[in-house]
Amino acid sequence: MLSYIIGNFMTAYFVGKAYGVNLQEERSKNLGARNAGSVIGKGAFIWTFLGDSLKGALVVGLGRLWHFEEWAIVLGACLVMLGHLFPVWLKFNGGKGVATFIGVGLALSPSLFLMMVLGTAITLSSTVVSGKAVGALYSGLAFVFSQNIVKSSATLPAYLDLAHYQQGAIPFSTCWKC
Repeated sequence: MLSYIIGNFMTAYFVGKAYGVNLQEERSKNLGARNAGSVIGKGAFIWTFLGDSLKGALVVGLGRLWHFEEWAIVLGACLVMLGHLFPVWLKFNGGKGVATFIGVGLALSPSLFLMMVLGTAITLSSTVVSGKAVGALYSGLAFVFSQNIVKSSATLPAYLDLAHYQQGAIPFSTCWKC
C-alpha cells in the first residue's frame, strides 16, 4: 500500500505547477517527463525524470533496507508503477511509467537492466520487431539472466516459487524432474 501511495506522487504535476502550467491540459495531456519537457523545456524534463525514477528506486531501496523478501520488493515495485499510472487523487489519470520503470529496473538489477536496454537497442536497430514484442520478452530474460539467488519461500505456492525452477525443473513443463 505504501508503494502505491509513493507512486501517486506525480512529479510532473508539481513541476508544472511550479512553472504555472497544467500539463494535463497541454499537448499529450500526460503527466510524464516527456510531456513536461516538450511543453516547459529541458529543465522540466530533467526534474520530472529524476523525481519519477527516484520514487521507483526509493521503493526498491526501502524494501532492501527493511530486509523484505525479493518477491515482496518486486511486488512493491509493481505497485509504485501502478500508483504512477493510476494515481487516485488525479482520477486515475497519471503518466506512462517509463521513468519509474527505469528507476525500479536500475535499483533491482542494474546489470540486467543495462543488458535489456542494450538488447532492445540492438533488436530494434537490426529488425522490424516492435518494441511491444521485445517488452514481452523482459520477464523471461529477467528469469534466465538474473544473477540474484532465488530462495524458497513458504509463503508462495510451489508453482510460483522460482526456487523450484532454479533446482533444475523446467517451468510449466509436464515433467518436474527434467
